[in-house]
Amino acid sequence: MNLAVAPMLDNATNKDWWRGAVIYQIYPRSYQDSNGDGVGDLAGVVQRMPYIASLGVDAIWISPFFTSPMKDFGYDVSDYCDVDPMFGSLSDFDAIVNAAHNHGIRVMIDLVLSHTSEQHAWFAESRKNKTNSKQDWYVWADPKPDGTPPTNWLSIFGGPAWQWDGRREQYYMHNFLASQPDLNFHNVEVQDALLDVANFWLNRGVDGFRLDTINFYFHDAELRDNPALPIEERNATIAPSVNPYNHQNHLYDKNRPENLNFLRRLRSIMEPFGAAAVGEVGDAQFGLEILGQYTAGNDLMQMCYAFEFLAQDQPSADLVVKVLKKVDDVAADGWACWAFSNHDVQRHASRWNLSTDAQKTFATLIMCMRGSVCLYQGEELGLPEADVDFGDIQDPYGIEFWPEFKGRDGCRTPMVWQTSNQNGGFSEGKPWLPVAHEHLNMSVDAQENDPNAILHHYRKAIQFRQTKPVLALGEHDNLNTDGCIVSFTRHLDGQSIQCAFNLSDTPSEFILPAGEWTPMGEELGCVQTAVGNKIHLGPWQVYIGQKREH
Repeated sequence: MNLAVAPMLDNATNKDWWRGAVIYQIYPRSYQDSNGDGVGDLAGVVQRMPYIASLGVDAIWISPFFTSPMKDFGYDVSDYCDVDPMFGSLSDFDAIVNAAHNHGIRVMIDLVLSHTSEQHAWFAESRKNKTNSKQDWYVWADPKPDGTPPTNWLSIFGGPAWQWDGRREQYYMHNFLASQPDLNFHNVEVQDALLDVANFWLNRGVDGFRLDTINFYFHDAELRDNPALPIEERNATIAPSVNPYNHQNHLYDKNRPENLNFLRRLRSIMEPFGAAAVGEVGDAQFGLEILGQYTAGNDLMQMCYAFEFLAQDQPSADLVVKVLKKVDDVAADGWACWAFSNHDVQRHASRWNLSTDAQKTFATLIMCMRGSVCLYQGEELGLPEADVDFGDIQDPYGIEFWPEFKGRDGCRTPMVWQTSNQNGGFSEGKPWLPVAHEHLNMSVDAQENDPNAILHHYRKAIQFRQTKPVLALGEHDNLNTDGCIVSFTRHLDGQSIQCAFNLSDTPSEFILPAGEWTPMGEELGCVQTAVGNKIHLGPWQVYIGQKREH
């Protein structure tokens, strides 16, 4: 196969390009439809690359576009090395890489390594019998003597994590849908095949990977039951509260120590390309600890994100500081990637019931935090969660737990580009999910013409971060809370920047640390005046100041 030649960014001599980067997540099915079939595609992403570049982001992360039966919308892969016709072709992907690189934007793709579709050729072979060449490429196990599943492990999508297969008279494991069988990472041949997949895309020009469910790769080889989780320790960070998945301490179906050696193998494949990875750590109890383990040193993953800021409750000043301090403690040698929204959770504008001013403050906060940043398409428009009727729901997760949990479609509705038609400029056909009516007046075109729109604030906040290396790369200290104010100091190469954020509707005051500080960020609406060392912060106001060096 001839690979298209894409312009290369300088990853080889700038292997730390990911550190402090701002990454923009694209859910291609809902970004831009180029052919009128109602489904976004790769050519649509190319079409919108000038807009993406206008945001000032460093990289894009594209959610799965591989060949798939789409039972979980691309997270059930039947061919890792091809593009599903719904999204286009490999040449369309090459066009994305070329367009992005020409705009100075790196390309990260979403690799789903923990499981495949049941329609993958590997599984078709594996399920034939117990003697074929791929008989142990998936997690197969005999039933208990009474015919019940081999362990008490549960699926995130509801019910047991085991599906009976009459051909082999065994159960196979699935952490998600029954049509998503888990690969057996204890088999080195499986690891080798997945590393070949990574190599395929690296050679095609990608700059890195978002690794879906990175802590789910290995299972306990002894097939031990998970213990119960005390009721006071349960939370709905990973799965909704109506899901019994929250009733277990997931010691044996994920989070296994054997994963570290595989991640080292993956890093060694990426290293010659200067590629970087961000891992999704899905664990309600030990997410930050796992983040620390998986990003420690120089031979594992560069970045991971946990779910502390993807949780239901609005982060208080105390929680922000608690999380940042815990990362300092458990991931002192690692690197976090922060996100407030993505394709799996309710949009944070609705989840936290934020006003526009509050959204702007949180946008400024995430751009000032130590770590890298992921933004989700439409977040920069301040889009709220869409209310999708049950008759329009596509997500199997929502169908299973409706109405207590409505699934993930509300954050996956199409991007709105213009107000002039009911499809928001997304498609000339009927969109796969309806465009939310309340989104239309928040379209890109509408906001471009409004100097006070949140879109412009996001652009300014991203530029503010990128023109000040201390915010992207620096250390932090003096993490403090005073009522609803969270504050910290960033340091790099003798420069210091002080940040304070009022995360409330109530005015408050902030006392500057010792020293002389020059206010910054007027373009972000930051407070520019002080009375001595005292800063008055109105509701949702921010102070950022640079220390004067003598």
